[in-house]
Amino acid sequence: MAETLHLTPDELLSTTRTVRKRLDLTRPVERSVLEECLRLAQQAPTSSNRQHWHFVVVTDPNTRAALGDLYRRGAELSYSGRFAGIRSADPHTRRMLESARHLVEHIDQVPVHVIPCVEGRVDDPAPAAQAGLWGTICPATWSFMLACRARGLGTSWTTFHLAYGEEAAEILGVPFPEIIQAALIPVAYTIGTDFKLAKRNPLETMVHWDGW
Repeated sequence: MAETLHLTPDELLSTTRTVRKRLDLTRPVERSVLEECLRLAQQAPTSSNRQHWHFVVVTDPNTRAALGDLYRRGAELSYSGRFAGIRSADPHTRRMLESARHLVEHIDQVPVHVIPCVEGRVDDPAPAAQAGLWGTICPATWSFMLACRARGLGTSWTTFHLAYGEEAAEILGVPFPEIIQAALIPVAYTIGTDFKLAKRNPLETMVHWDGW
């Protein structure tokens, strides 16, 4: 059973990292722990105070393998050129690409795949329409990821499989015309729990007071 890490709110928010290489592929994740995290996700703020989102939790090895195939195909479609240029990339980019490639190669071995979904399909490209849709599933998913971190679980927001979203919907039994998949969140216990603050640009490079 997972033990709570007893992180302060600031520690939790500042050390919930994208975890790829440090996912423990050998340790199963208890359903009860996942349910704890999902109950916390239910408390996230929602658009119009409606919980019109769902989580598909995949632990079956055959289903994970099928999703993993779509994930690798999507990665090849999006990242093949970048993966090919790893050796010539700057050190920061190289580390990121090597980490991403590691997850691509092992995605089917990650013990849990969580697919956040939201009701309705928004074909309207207007920013207001898109913001209303994503602004409800993203907070719930982030709450789930924070809850996972607090219990020693690692996660990563990934979208490679969405290039083949209709095939994924068929695998999962998701009604594709009515439901949008937002991501594929791999979930596993982490190898060690000592995640640090990430290097970020100075605050003044991205904060604008009273206007741009």
